[in-house]
Amino acid sequence: MKRDGRTLDRATQEEFRRLALRRVREGEKPSVVVKSLGMNRTSIYRWLKAASGSGKGARALASRPATGRPRKLTRAQQAQVFRWINGRDPRQYGLDFGLWTRQIVATLIDEKFGVKMGVTAVGRLLAGLGLSPQKPLQRAYQRDPQAVERWQRESFPGIAAAAKQSGADIYFWDESGFRADAVHGKTWAVKGETPVIERPGQRQSISAASAVNAKGAFWFATYKGALTAELFIELLKKMMKGRNRPVHLIVDGLPAHKKANVREYIESTKGKLTMHVLPGYAPDLNPDEFVWSHLKRTGVARNPLRAGEKLEIRVEQHLHEVKKNRRLVRSFFDAPSVAYISDC
Repeated sequence: MKRDGRTLDRATQEEFRRLALRRVREGEKPSVVVKSLGMNRTSIYRWLKAASGSGKGARALASRPATGRPRKLTRAQQAQVFRWINGRDPRQYGLDFGLWTRQIVATLIDEKFGVKMGVTAVGRLLAGLGLSPQKPLQRAYQRDPQAVERWQRESFPGIAAAAKQSGADIYFWDESGFRADAVHGKTWAVKGETPVIERPGQRQSISAASAVNAKGAFWFATYKGALTAELFIELLKKMMKGRNRPVHLIVDGLPAHKKANVREYIESTKGKLTMHVLPGYAPDLNPDEFVWSHLKRTGVARNPLRAGEKLEIRVEQHLHEVKKNRRLVRSFFDAPSVAYISDC
């Protein structure tokens, strides 16, 4: 089988040429040598001709430096481009747009290095640096990075240590709403012809609260209307009913969670229930968020209600399925954004 020498590195190519020349000079036929090496038949004759020149010999077969257009940016400048983009925002460099584009990178390279590059060349540069175009996650600008870091490095480890000492369980709590007329996801259709999805004419909505534990335990309840402090207390009582171990409950900063009567109820449990509030605008720190993501990606939202079917019943059925699947519940804690939980 013939070998494509162009796929070999330069040092290997040079060694093949020198070996072929040596074997021919020792008496082998060029056709036999080139066949045994698996190279193209005409290649060896070019090598022999190059080596036959006066005073050249095997030196004529040495590899030469690669030719081609020189790089516009030095390695140090390329590393600087990577540092600009990695984890940063164009607005930090005085630009008006919050997303990195090839044109914006080209503009910044021109401003900083005085080097003009086309968007195609910039695209090759970024790919070579291990960067790719991606849809960014959205995050509220009110989010306090320092508060998030304190939660991950100090607050939650303290909660985990206290729970371990008292033999308590840690649960993460969240709520979500469901509507029968909501359509999640996309469907294929002819360009320019928006497809029509049939849905129940009667609007149905239901809300649900759930709590997840890293060991796979799961609790849930459904309710109607907005969550009030009074309703929150009733849900907490349902969750705590029959529990033998204390619970450290971690919730978000919803106003209903922080009312005075909620605090009074928690104090009345005499340490059986302790509540902690996540940093503001940081839903990604709560693994219970993945419960709703899972439900809204699967049957609850994907399959329209059948005639006469109740949304509340379907939501409860799917929540029961989640409760029975401890492996699924544990998987909600595998996301990188909640890795701090397993670190404790």
